[in-house]
Order: sequence, then C-alpha cells, then structure tokens
Amino acid sequence: MAAEPGIEERMLNFFKQEKYRSLLAVAAAQQKQSILVDHSDLISFDEELSHLIVDEPLKYLPILDRAVYKQLQVADADYASKIKEFKARVFNLPKKIPIREIRSQHLGKLIAIDGIMVRASTVRPMLRTAVFMCSTCGAKYSSLLEDTSTTRLKPPDRCERCRGRKFEMISEESEYVDFQLVGIQEKPEDLPPGQIPRVIDVGLRGDIVDLARPGDRVIVTGILRTMPDRDAEGLRRTSKMYLEAVSIETASKEPESLIITPEEEKLLREMAKEQDIHKKLMDSIAPSLYGLEYVKKAVMLLLFGGRSKQYPDGTKIRGDIHLLLVGDPGTGKSQLLKYVAMMAPRGIYTSGRGSTAAGLTAAVVRDSTGGMMLEAGALVLADMGVACIDEIDKMRPEDRVALHEAMAQQTISIAKGGIVATLNARTSILAAANPTLGRYDPYRSFTDNVDLPITILSRFDLIFVLRDEPNRELDEKLTDHVLGLQSRSVAVASPLIKPETLRKYIAYAKRIQPELTPAAARLIKEFYLQMRSMYQQTSTVTITARQLESLIRLAEARARAALRDYVTEEDVLDVIDLMRRSLSEVGIDIETGRPDIDIILTGKPKSLRDKIAIFLDTLRELQEEKGHAEDEELKEALKEKGLTDAEISKILGRLLSEGKIFSPRTGVYRIT
Repeated sequence: MAAEPGIEERMLNFFKQEKYRSLLAVAAAQQKQSILVDHSDLISFDEELSHLIVDEPLKYLPILDRAVYKQLQVADADYASKIKEFKARVFNLPKKIPIREIRSQHLGKLIAIDGIMVRASTVRPMLRTAVFMCSTCGAKYSSLLEDTSTTRLKPPDRCERCRGRKFEMISEESEYVDFQLVGIQEKPEDLPPGQIPRVIDVGLRGDIVDLARPGDRVIVTGILRTMPDRDAEGLRRTSKMYLEAVSIETASKEPESLIITPEEEKLLREMAKEQDIHKKLMDSIAPSLYGLEYVKKAVMLLLFGGRSKQYPDGTKIRGDIHLLLVGDPGTGKSQLLKYVAMMAPRGIYTSGRGSTAAGLTAAVVRDSTGGMMLEAGALVLADMGVACIDEIDKMRPEDRVALHEAMAQQTISIAKGGIVATLNARTSILAAANPTLGRYDPYRSFTDNVDLPITILSRFDLIFVLRDEPNRELDEKLTDHVLGLQSRSVAVASPLIKPETLRKYIAYAKRIQPELTPAAARLIKEFYLQMRSMYQQTSTVTITARQLESLIRLAEARARAALRDYVTEEDVLDVIDLMRRSLSEVGIDIETGRPDIDIILTGKPKSLRDKIAIFLDTLRELQEEKGHAEDEELKEALKEKGLTDAEISKILGRLLSEGKIFSPRTGVYRIT
C-alpha cells in the first residue's frame, strides 16, 4: 500500500522523539515485537495524523507499523533483521465507547472499550501467509491473509505454469501468528437497571494474547469489524460485530487504583482526624435505614477490611471480613445489601434462588470453534471487592458448597470440561438469611433457627440476629423516620459523607497496612484467655482460634477506617464489644444460658451433646442385652437418668434423621 506523500515521514519523525527512541531501545533489548504508542502523544505531535489513524485505521495503521520498523532498523539493525514485522500498538484514546452504544457508524474505525473479560479461548495459531503448491507441476504460490474476518482459505484459481487447478497447502512453509478470542462484557456498575449485560467478541493477535484472564477489567483499543452471519442457505443480510484488538491494557484490579489527587488526599486526611470519624462513616451507610447501629458498624469494618498476610512458609491469612445477618422479614437486610453493593469499590449483588454454583464461581462454556473456555462468575468478578448474597438460606445445598473455598482460601478451583484452573476470589462476603420458621424463635438455638450448614456458619467473622420486636419508643422513632423520608415538608438529613467521597475514602484507606501495637495485642490476648477460661466453670468452649483471627482483622479494619498505621487499644475494645454482641446472639446454649461456640462450630451445644451421649450409651446397653431396645423400656431407662419426655422425643427424632440409629420395626430401635 503506497503511503500518502509525507505521511510516512511524519510518522517516522514521531518515532524519532526521545521518548519513543528509548522505548524502541528497551523493546529491542527485551526482544519484544511491539511498543505502545500513547494516542495523546500523537495528538500533541500532529493532530491531523491522530485523526487519520482513528478514522481510517485499516489504511494508516500498517503505515505506522512500517514507520516504527524503519526507526527500529536505526535503533538496532541486528534485531530488526531477525524479525519480519514490528507493531505500534495505539492505546489511550480520548473517549471510551460503552459496549451497548457501539453502532454501525463505528465500523472500520479505531475505538476503545472498557469492560470485564468474561471468557477467553485457548491460544491457537492463525495463518498469516499460506503457501500453496500445484499438485501437477510443483509450482508454489503464497498469499497473505490480512483480513481476519474471512475464515475460509482460497487457493489460486489455476496454476500459471501448467494451468492445473489442484493445489495443496504446505503448512511447514506457511506463516502463523498467535490468535485468541475473548469476550468482553460491560461492567456491572455501568449496567442500566433491568438490562442484560452485552458482550462483544474481541480477537487478539500476536504478542497481546494471554495478557489478561477472565475476571480482569480491561480497556481494549481496536478496529470494529463485521463477520457475515451464515445459515444453511448461505450468507444472511445481517452481520455480527467483533473487535480486532490493537492493544489491551488490564485496569488494575485493586480498588486502590482509583485516581486520588493530592487535594483529595489532603481532604481525606483531614476527615480522618475528626474525633467521631467512625460514627460519621457508620451513619453514611444506608442513611435511609433507621437504627441497626451495631450492624452498620460491622458493615463499615467489612468495607475497609483487615490486612492480608503471608507467612514465610507460604501460608496466607485472609484480611477480608465475612458478615452474616439473620433476621425477621422487614428488618431491612436486602436494602442494606443493595446499598453496600452499590457503594463498595467493586460490589456484586446476587440472590439465593437465582444463583447456581457455576454462576457464583466459573462456568465452562463451548466457544464458536467447539473448544472449551472459562466464563467468570460473580465471586471472581467481585475479586478485591464485596459480594452481597441475599437469601443465602434459599440456595440449593450443592450450590452453596461453592462458597466454602472462596470464604476460607479466597480462591476458586475449577476442574471440568478438561479445564483445571484456580481463580482468585479475594472478596468479602456479606450474606443475609431468613429464619427457618419465618420469625426468629429466641427459645430455640441459633442452628435450629437457621437452615445453614455448620461449615459455612463457622467461616463468618460476625453473625447478627435482627429481631423485629414491638417496642413503643423504638416504633415511634421508626415511624417518624419513614414518614420523614416520604413527606417533602420534612428535610431528611442526607448522608454525612457522600457515596462518591466514601468510595474514594475506602479506596484510599485500603493502601494503609495497620500494625498491632503491643498494648492492643495484650488486650486481645486477655479477652481471648478470659473467654477460654470459662471452660473451667461451664465445660463449654466459648471462643476458638477462628474468632481470635477475626478480632485481629476487625481491629485492623477499624484502624484503617481512621487512616492510622497502627491499631490502638480503643480499636480493640470497640471490636471486642462487637464480637461479644455477636457471640451473645448466636453462641449461647438456650437450655443452660451459657456461652457455647460449639453451636456454630458443631451445630450442637455441649448440653445436647451430653444428653445424646447418655441416650446412645443407654441404647447400646439394652441392645447388648436383647439385640435391640424397645420404646417403653428405653424411655424408662432414660427417665431414670434425668431426661424428660420432650428431650427424649427430640433426641430420638434427631438421631433417626441423622441415621445414627434405625428402627427395624415399630417401637424397636438399634444403633446403626
């Protein structure tokens, strides 16, 4: 393609600038096949040139590649002679086009899109130059395949030497280039309500394959092309759009990558110096919800999170905080979850019944060529953010298992469809559940009230029960609050800190890595040992090492919320208070009134475990005598040992349902 007079010279002059000369020298030293060209540099160097490249990329990008190759020959002639081509990858266009606003007017133009990579095919070789040989006389012909939209190979019509029409392709002499097809989906925060997210296929060629993985946020600059639709009858009038990538950048996954100017930093630092900063942050979370102070405090700590640590032996300790809210209908759980998902730097909201294991973790789908590819799910997309799972008790048990690994190890392992992979899911989980009986029954233990497996309950740092009990004074305040929100005459206080400021505050705070001070560590140790020592009086385990780790995480999060590099005694006392509140609601044995963490860890308080042991021992004794135990006889023996009729029938029902004992015929029991 002949360049317009002067265009190639102007492009060559652009690459002669100091910045690009040094970039080329580095690229040659590292044996790279391309360099990145910032579009803003093109604008400042030659505005007309920058417009030409955007409007007619198919014509001018090859000229830009030729110009950069010429400059490479000057910079490093030896390296230039080794490689056949060198690319100039344009990035940083002034405007990003939302995926759902791409139209036919953008066809053939250079555009930039911003989204999440949801799937990626394997890297395959794609023909760049095909070499054909005439079957009759052996003459060879080569054809350059620059147009990627054509999928079919076309040999020459006939041989020029012998006029033969039969050709064979010689794959050894043909040239190939790496190719990968990926799907880019619009970001959840850009999605208009009630819409299904749009996905666009992007073709990556050369050295930009495998630069990003499913779940990464990317900015792709490329040429919008069409691929004709085909059906059984042949070509159709409509076409499918796809983007031929020129460059791809992975936007950093960490929320810390939010750009914060020095002025904003100064403002955030001043905010943190205020005495009541924790109260202000708390009141700025879902201000339309009345009350729930301690829940909002826990949510605030969850948003800031603790420090993730890696020990010298490679063990990782998570810094993310998991929180479970169990409550009566109408206590504002879903509203709180929706608000957090909207406000967290990377928040994803999902509801129990509408979530499957594949939707939460990752799905393996078949791509257009028949190969298998990974599609990232909600927890992978919420990496470094918050996943809000509503109605967690309504999820199918086999789907809920997917949460186990994400909550403890913070990864998601997939082995299906021939794909074995481990994806990151460094996310905090904020979950809400309803009591099994519709309302929370204070006279039954926590595990009887909530239909959730122990394996999941024990992984939550804090669990709170929200109860809706009539109380004249509170009800009056709540009514005034709700009516105040509805009526225009009453000016309702807007959040003390605006959501966008709060988002920046959280992102900025996450850069801080608070350390425990000796005084704070001593307080945590005293509290832990004091709670453990209750074992002597109550014979129940009141707290475990899991809660000890939770306390450290929560204290670090509170220090972060005030932008401090160290954890103070005040932080520790505040989170101990929160932990006591959580334990007093869920870790109490209803029958004895004693604190017993085993309710969450094993599902059975110690008092019940002791009674089950007595029941099984008695049944075993009777079975050894007669080979089985009869109903009346068993009940009499148990009553002598101090069990009531209600307790006997409850334990009997439980052991039968768990399969520990069975009934060969009515009124007769045996141990399994």
